[in-house]
Amino acid sequence: MSVICGFSNPHAMYKQENIKPYRNEGNKTEQVEEMFDNISHSYDLLNHLLSWGIDKRWRKAAIESLRPFSPKRIIDVATGTGDFAIMAAKMLKPDFLLGVDISEGMMNVGREKVGKANLQDIISFQKEDCTALSLADNSFDALTVAYGIRNFADLDKGLREMRRVLRPDGRLVIIELTAPKAFPMKQLFWIYSHILMPIVGKIVSKDSRAYSYLPATMEAFPQGEAMKSILEKSGFRHVNFRRFTFGLSTLYTACK
Repeated sequence: MSVICGFSNPHAMYKQENIKPYRNEGNKTEQVEEMFDNISHSYDLLNHLLSWGIDKRWRKAAIESLRPFSPKRIIDVATGTGDFAIMAAKMLKPDFLLGVDISEGMMNVGREKVGKANLQDIISFQKEDCTALSLADNSFDALTVAYGIRNFADLDKGLREMRRVLRPDGRLVIIELTAPKAFPMKQLFWIYSHILMPIVGKIVSKDSRAYSYLPATMEAFPQGEAMKSILEKSGFRHVNFRRFTFGLSTLYTACK
């Protein structure tokens, strides 16, 4: 068992909640914030490099799932550097889009990109802990999470908060990286995520732990039917999921 997987939190319900970027002891949320602040300068480059650019197609499909509902007020949770928020603003033309994240370093990169895209009148950023949002009940038409939900320190609490800020019949869209289960992609992915990804991530980001932590959480995070059940337990309706590219990414859609 790796060092980052060795810590056991007796209060954690899901395996990925026990996985921390740097130290066995201490608060996971604080370590995840530290990690993303550390890698914010290289995050976008590595994201597209390590996914061979396929992640842009996955993001587009996730946003397209919201088009029939024409959401006017959108919140993008774990917004990171704002890639998903910017794409959603361009494709869906909402009146307002709020990106929230625990990492100011990531959001500062996002603010620069929003300015260059001339979308500052639509998109704003705010530092928030997803498990304790300082936002009003029933205040958004749609909520999105792109490749960030597996970093939640408390998944159930985060889902309850996300449901709280959605209006009745509001739409939830989650897209997350997942580990393929079938041969040969399962074996190829293991080599890629355990050998290639940490090496490239360390060279480019200068953070030796981040790109070991990220694939570890991918493997531990509940996926498919298991995640569907968790969403239903949290009070979401009409939960569906769709896998992309041999199971490397999974899209979940639901409503409040």
